Amino acid sequence: MDIKWHSKSKQYHLYNDKISYIMCITPLGDLGNIYFGKRVHDKADMSYVVNRFGLPNVALDPDTESYSQELNRQEYPCFGATDFGTQAYEIETDNGSKVSSFTYLKHRIFKGKKEIKGLPATYASDDEAMTLEVTLEDDLTKVTMILSYTIFEKYPVIARHVTFSNKGTAQVKLTRALSMCLDLADQKYEWMQFSGAWARERIPVVKELSAGSVSIESKRGISSANQNPFVIIKRPETNDFSGEAIGMSLVYSGNFIAKGECDTFGRLRLLMGIHPDRFTWPLKKGESFDTPEVVIARTDEGLNELSQTYHKLFNNNLVRGKWKNTPRPILLNNWEATFMDFDEERILEIAQKAKEAGVELFVLDDGWFGERNDDFAGLGDWVENPKKLPDGIRGLARKINALGMKFGFWIEPEMVNPDSNLYRRHPEWALKTPGRKSSLGRHQMVLDYSRREVVDYIYKALKKVMTNASVSYIKWDMNRSLTEVYSAKIPPEEQGMVYHKYIMGVYRLYEWLRADFPDILFESCSSGGNRFDAGMLYYAPQAWCSDNTDAIDRIRIQYGTSYGYPISSIGAHVSAVPNQQTGRSTSIETRANVAYFGTFGYELDLNHISSEEFEVVKKQILFMKKYRELFQFGTFYRLRSPFEEDQAAWMVVSEDRKKAIFALYCLRSNVNQLPGFLKLAGLLPDEKYILKGEEYYGDELMNMGVTLGRLNPNGMTIGQDFVSYVEVLEVK
Repeated sequence: MDIKWHSKSKQYHLYNDKISYIMCITPLGDLGNIYFGKRVHDKADMSYVVNRFGLPNVALDPDTESYSQELNRQEYPCFGATDFGTQAYEIETDNGSKVSSFTYLKHRIFKGKKEIKGLPATYASDDEAMTLEVTLEDDLTKVTMILSYTIFEKYPVIARHVTFSNKGTAQVKLTRALSMCLDLADQKYEWMQFSGAWARERIPVVKELSAGSVSIESKRGISSANQNPFVIIKRPETNDFSGEAIGMSLVYSGNFIAKGECDTFGRLRLLMGIHPDRFTWPLKKGESFDTPEVVIARTDEGLNELSQTYHKLFNNNLVRGKWKNTPRPILLNNWEATFMDFDEERILEIAQKAKEAGVELFVLDDGWFGERNDDFAGLGDWVENPKKLPDGIRGLARKINALGMKFGFWIEPEMVNPDSNLYRRHPEWALKTPGRKSSLGRHQMVLDYSRREVVDYIYKALKKVMTNASVSYIKWDMNRSLTEVYSAKIPPEEQGMVYHKYIMGVYRLYEWLRADFPDILFESCSSGGNRFDAGMLYYAPQAWCSDNTDAIDRIRIQYGTSYGYPISSIGAHVSAVPNQQTGRSTSIETRANVAYFGTFGYELDLNHISSEEFEVVKKQILFMKKYRELFQFGTFYRLRSPFEEDQAAWMVVSEDRKKAIFALYCLRSNVNQLPGFLKLAGLLPDEKYILKGEEYYGDELMNMGVTLGRLNPNGMTIGQDFVSYVEVLEVK
C-alpha cells in the first residue's frame, strides 16, 4: 500500500496489492482520472493517456486549444466549461452564475484516515490505510474543495468524499455536492441495482448499459426500501465466481442519487451522493460542508469476492464499539405475539417460556409508553404506561434479568402522533408546510430533527427511561417517509438544508445515546428495510432486514442484501405461521434454516406452539449458539440464486477454512428429474471434510459437488416445496 506523487508529471498513484488508482493535474489545473483497475506497476509518467487534441464540435481550453474536459476523464467535474456530462457539483454565486473553475492548490498525503465531522464513515489506523487530500480553489470566489481519497492495505477499496470551504467574502450556495465521480475508459458493463418496496426489499435488478443514462434515487428522506444506496457495475460475463465488477456504497441514510452515464465517445461516468433535488446549502465566509463518504470496491474474481470485501470492511472498519465482530444474542421479540395488547404479566409469561427454550435476550416492542394502545396515539410520549408496566422499564428489566435473560425495548424517536401530549405542546416541532395539509403515515408525523431543541428533548426523555435500567438492546424504528418537508424555525433561503440537517440530527441522537450507553446493542429498523444502508451500520451494527418474516420471501430478501452488507447486520427471525405478511405456512425447521444466516431470534409466543415444535426450537437455539460466530462472521458465498432457479443455496466458511455450513432451499418442487449436484466453495482442496458421517475431499465438494440425493435419499428431487437443508462440514 502506498500513495505516490510524481511532481514532474503531476500524477498521483494510489495502490495496494490488488488495485491501482491513478490521477493527474490536467492542463486546466483541475484533477483528471488516468486509471482505476487491477494493480499496475508504478510509473513516473502516464500522460500518454491524456488526450490533447480536438474533435469537431468540441469546446477546447482557450489557452492551448488542445485540451478538452469532454474528451478526458475527470475526477470531479463541473458543468458549464468544456465538460458536458452530468456534473458532480454546482455552486451558485450572488450574480446567479453556476460556472466554476477549481484548480490545484496543494495536496497532503498521510497515514490513516480522518473522521468526517457529524457523518458516519469508515475508519482506519495508520497501519490500515493511507489518505490523499487534494485541495483545489476557485480563484474567483475563493471557495476551496478538498477531494479526499483513502486506500486500504487489506481491501481493494477506495473511500472518497469532498469538503467545500468558503474562503472568500461573499456567500455562495451549493446546489449540488455529490460524493464522487468515477470516469471509466469504456462502458461495456451491466448496471446492478437493488430495488423493491416494503416487504420485498433489495431485489437485484440488472440492466445493460448503453448510450444514455441509468440512475436510482431516493427523495423520501430515507435511503428507502425502494432503491438501496448501493450499486454494482459488472462485465456481462461476470458472475458470483469470476469476472470484473465495481461496487459503490454510499455511507449515508438520507436522500441520494446514483447514476451511470454512457457518453457518445464510449466512456462511462459513475456518480453518487446526496440527491441535488431540494438541496441547497448556503456557505457564508468561513463555513464548510462535507459530503458523505462513498466506498468504491473492485474485484476481478466475481461478485462473491466483491461482497466479501464489503462484509469484512464494514465489520472491521465501519461498525464500532462493543458489538464489533461480536456474535449477537439470540432474542425473542413480542411484537407478532401480542402487538400492543399486553400487560406485564403477559410479557413475563412469554419471557418465561423463552428462557426455557434457551433465549438470551427478551425485547419488548411497541406499546409500552404513553397512551399507546394502538398506532393512533401516544407516539412521542416517552413515559412508561403504568397500567401495562407498573414498575416501568426498570422494573420489567429487573424481572427479565431475574429469569436469566437480558432485556431490550423498542423506540421510534423520530415520530409523533397528532394525538399525543408532545404534539399538543409543540405542534411546531413536526415537519409541515404552512397552509398545507399534513400527510400521515401509520397515523404519525415526522419530528423536525433539523432543530437542535427537538433532538435535545427526545434525547433527554429516552435517557431518563434508560438510565438505571438494565437495558442491553434498543430497537430503533422509523415507519414512514418524509413529506411536507419544511422547518418552522429557519428562513426561506435555508429550507433546502432541511433534508440533510434532518439525517444529521438522527446521527447526533444515535451518537449521544451510544456515548451514554456504550454496551447497548442498537438495531436500526425502518419499517423493516427502509433504512438498510452503510451509514446506519456506523451507529447500529445490525438492521431489521424486512418486516416480511416469511421464510421463502426472506431467502430472496436476504440473498439480495448479502451483495452489499454483512450477514451479521441482517436481522432475521423465526415467526409464527401462517405468516402474517404472506399467509404462507412453512415448517419451523425451514424458518430457522433461513434465519440462521443473520442475527437469529424469534417473533412468536413459544407458549402457542406444540410441545414437539418447542423441542425443535430448543435444539435450534443450541445449534445457533454453537455456530453463530461462523454464521455471522464467516466468509459468505452465494451458491444458487432464488431469482434464477427453483432452488437457492448459500454457505459460510470459517477463516481457517476447516469448518463450513451450507444451506439448500427448495422453492418449488419438480418431478421426474435427477437430483443433481450442488458445488460448494471456499474449502481447502486437499483436506477431507466430514459430511453426514462420510468423508469428502474439499476439491471433490467444490468441483464435483454434493449430490442432492445424498441430502434427501428418499426421493429423486431434493424434496417438497419449502423443504430446506442445513449441513455442517468439518475437516476430519
